[in-house]
Amino acid sequence: MTGVAEPVLDIRNLRVTFTGGAKPVNAVDGVDLSIERGEVVALLGESGSGKSVTLRSILRLHPAKRTRMEGAIHVAGTNVMALEGGALTDFRGKGASMIFQEPMLALDPVYTLGEQIIEAILRHENISTSEARRRALDWFERVRIPSPERRLDTYPHEMSGGMRQRAMIALALACNPKLLLADEPTTALDATVQVQILLLLRDLQRELGLSMLFVTHDIGVAVEVADRIAVMYAGRIVEIGSVRDVIRSPRHPYTLGLLSTRPHGGRLSGNRLPTIPGSPPDLANLPPGCAFAMRCALAADACRIAAPEAVEVGPGHQARCVRTAETARPAGAPAGVSA
Repeated sequence: MTGVAEPVLDIRNLRVTFTGGAKPVNAVDGVDLSIERGEVVALLGESGSGKSVTLRSILRLHPAKRTRMEGAIHVAGTNVMALEGGALTDFRGKGASMIFQEPMLALDPVYTLGEQIIEAILRHENISTSEARRRALDWFERVRIPSPERRLDTYPHEMSGGMRQRAMIALALACNPKLLLADEPTTALDATVQVQILLLLRDLQRELGLSMLFVTHDIGVAVEVADRIAVMYAGRIVEIGSVRDVIRSPRHPYTLGLLSTRPHGGRLSGNRLPTIPGSPPDLANLPPGCAFAMRCALAADACRIAAPEAVEVGPGHQARCVRTAETARPAGAPAGVSA
């Protein structure tokens, strides 16, 4: 359709299966997700829900011999699933780039920070080394690294965790990617530094008009940075909508469970927090039907027979549940959750 801008990220029916073990592991199971230009979407869920697998699939970082990927991924019109060799390398950093959770593991310890950023810029831009260094210095200034010129010549181990993460952000943005992927970039940092990094990312996103997919297990972080929230469980997106809709009017029992386990209001006085009973399912032995049924107090027989389809519960707000009528209540109510 003419006149309609295509999304920066468009994922359709993505399935990712790891085949290296005794049984195939269905880490991502039919994910549909799109991100518009300048939009931030937070991918929220427990560890093992498939968030980081989804993120890394966009850059095709999974080992090809032990991974089966199906579906479609397009970034600014580029068919990522069709890329091979040099074209895939060109896409990484320029089409999409990633801020990793632990920069000490992502950065090369034997090269200075400046050398690593300069190398990335030279790989994607036809400019001189001196110009690439000037651009690297500019990014160090933009991510607010003190004494940026001197810091370009330091090694990763010579920087604090917060400064390394700022350098990681500079590296991710150095080639002006169309899509920025952030894999829990504040988890390994002290609380005060986490806030600084979140504010920095939010400011840069607004200044540059970035499209960003932000993975987190922290609802507070999602509220701080995102326009929309996609809640993920057992490899599927079980609820998606605007931050306001998902937080104030959650419609999937898993989302309700996540919200009820956060300390707020009177629960700060020393009362025990509710918990979601049970554990996430084994992705190599997923039960039939809804994967959350075994932990859900609202589960009916139908929930254990077939995986529910996404239901429109409001404008742009969907939940993958057959009991959305019963979950229509204020945020934080412990529907489907046992204390």
